[in-house]
Amino acid sequence: MTRQKEIQMLHRRNKNLRVVSESGDPTDAIIDQIMTELNSEDNPVENMEAQIKQHKIRFRRRIIIAGAAVVAAAVGIYLLIHLQTYTEARVSDTYTIKGAANNSYEEFADGVLKYSRDGVAYLNHKGEEEWNQPYQIKNPFIDVCQESAALADKGGNDIMVFKKDGLKGEIHTTLPIEKVSVSGQGIVSVILKNESSPKVICYDTAGNVLVEIKASLAGAGYPVDVALSEDGEVMLVSYLYTQDGKITSKAVYYNFGEAGEEKADRQVASKEYEGTIMPSAFFMKGKTSAVVGDDRLVIYKGLDKPEEQVSVRIKKEIKSVFHNEKYIGMVLKNEGKEGYELRLYNAKGRQIMTKDFTGDYSEVKLSGSQVIMYDGKKCTIFLRTGVKKFDGELKSNIMEMFPIAGVNKYIVMNADGMEVVRLVK
Repeated sequence: MTRQKEIQMLHRRNKNLRVVSESGDPTDAIIDQIMTELNSEDNPVENMEAQIKQHKIRFRRRIIIAGAAVVAAAVGIYLLIHLQTYTEARVSDTYTIKGAANNSYEEFADGVLKYSRDGVAYLNHKGEEEWNQPYQIKNPFIDVCQESAALADKGGNDIMVFKKDGLKGEIHTTLPIEKVSVSGQGIVSVILKNESSPKVICYDTAGNVLVEIKASLAGAGYPVDVALSEDGEVMLVSYLYTQDGKITSKAVYYNFGEAGEEKADRQVASKEYEGTIMPSAFFMKGKTSAVVGDDRLVIYKGLDKPEEQVSVRIKKEIKSVFHNEKYIGMVLKNEGKEGYELRLYNAKGRQIMTKDFTGDYSEVKLSGSQVIMYDGKKCTIFLRTGVKKFDGELKSNIMEMFPIAGVNKYIVMNADGMEVVRLVK
């Protein structure tokens, strides 16, 4: 087709075109129209790129809308599950354990320790024994740190150290055992009872003495609690003594690494607290530790030379103290009204939760971000946010309880064995 014919055809298609050039000849205007149409209709590459761009924009818009819908649905489901109080626990699985009623239980690693006077066993979440260690111990009690556990004979002389895969060491003491603390590495510190001169001794898993500290009422005071850092390198001891007729507590830190080499008795920090008894000392995650007295909570930071970071006055009577790696919990007796206050602090000493409740509970524990309280069949669970997740009774007396993976699922140990329960309305 000749150029003249193309121009004529375009001219016929645009009868309403009334563009005239300065010379009066419409040819230039018609040519401009041709170029415009070629650019808009007859250039397939540019047209395709424009279509692809529009398609990408529409696709991204749909993805964003769909994602927002999924997030909104997930938030709605989360709020529906976690912002209501459940009143019943439905049993989904039951695992019978022989002689379960004669045992004690402790949440440990990814399972539970079952122990009695005759031995200890590690159970998985199906109630199956993965190992069993027999012994003869009159009054067994346990301290747990991460995947290490120390089982000791209260008032006796035997300590056994366990990891998730079984026995790692045995320790025999010369004096009666009063308190025990185990590190994540399996190192054990123990307070040995002696009326005139009690001892604080640190052992490795083979039973070798790492450090021995002799105490006395006339000297540093009587050791009332002991704790080890996760790596077993720092030991915290809470002492009690009288000074000028006044009760005084003292928090003392011992470092077994380089920081304590040049220090007498490896003591790297010490502070006195007049007029208070501090029966609870413990380490949290990392470099945080704490001592709790009858009227205060004190948070320390550091391992080489721990320093007091915050001291929180407690104006109510403390009924019990409990903790894990992240939180410190207290049950306080209310004044002027019935019941108790449940209070939770973070590792910085900041109060993050307070809730009133009624009723007495023999066991109160922290498991993850949940406070689980139980006594007999009755049970109450609070979340870290303050939401009361459960308030009701189970079918059997609770001996141990902790959450597992799954929505509202828990392991419950009772006189019949192990149950997997789900909280329901």
